[in-house]
Amino acid sequence: MTLSAPHPAPAEVRLAARGVEVFYGPIHALKGVDVEIAAGQVTALIGPSGCGKSTFLRTLNRMIDTVPDARVSGQVLLDGVDIYAPGTDVTALRRRVGMVFQRPTPFPRSIFENVAYGLRIAGVRSRALLEERVERALRDAALWDEVSGRLGAPAMGLSLGQQQRLCIARALAVEPEVLLMDEPTGALDPIATARIEALLAELRGRYTVVIVTHNMQQASRVSDRTAFFWMGELIETGETGTVFTRPRSPRTEDYITGRFG
Repeated sequence: MTLSAPHPAPAEVRLAARGVEVFYGPIHALKGVDVEIAAGQVTALIGPSGCGKSTFLRTLNRMIDTVPDARVSGQVLLDGVDIYAPGTDVTALRRRVGMVFQRPTPFPRSIFENVAYGLRIAGVRSRALLEERVERALRDAALWDEVSGRLGAPAMGLSLGQQQRLCIARALAVEPEVLLMDEPTGALDPIATARIEALLAELRGRYTVVIVTHNMQQASRVSDRTAFFWMGELIETGETGTVFTRPRSPRTEDYITGRFG
């Protein structure tokens, strides 16, 4: 009897959306999204502008709560627990599910205090622990070697690409399980973009990363799985190589081949 090769064990599901709907006032922005996001992988959200990618990203740590007139229904499960359940500690949730935006958002503080900010909010007072966690986060964000000698300098003096990696370090300092990134290289030059992409490769496995990108080449380079959104609907999701070479939906193929979008 010939034994077939064993199949790899499925990746653990870190996040799952179940019938997620979002309205902005009368506008139906997301329509019944169902998707699972694997732990330790990079998942890219692609699709034309206005298709719901960033809206969906913001449902994953309830940043959508800050948008006036936004209404969410359905479930978003983090390790099997609905983050929209009554009584959810949203501050604690956002420590577990961090977010980095398209344009760097450093605070008008020193490099050190930018990274330490979330730790101080969480109640960390030990200077030794703060220094340890700040250094670790800056190393994880591939920025330590560039700033270790000037941690007291203003963060606004860094280049745009360095500011973005500083924001990533700030998110990593509180040791999240998930990192959400909304067009993190959209405002950066090609050299800074390459550094962020290299950083994503280093974070893979240690963090669950969900990234919104309009750059098809970037999605194919950095992600393990890809989800294609169109007009508020999740059209297709799967392994990135399969989605880009053998998409199931004609709309996916039309988008990734440049016929629209």
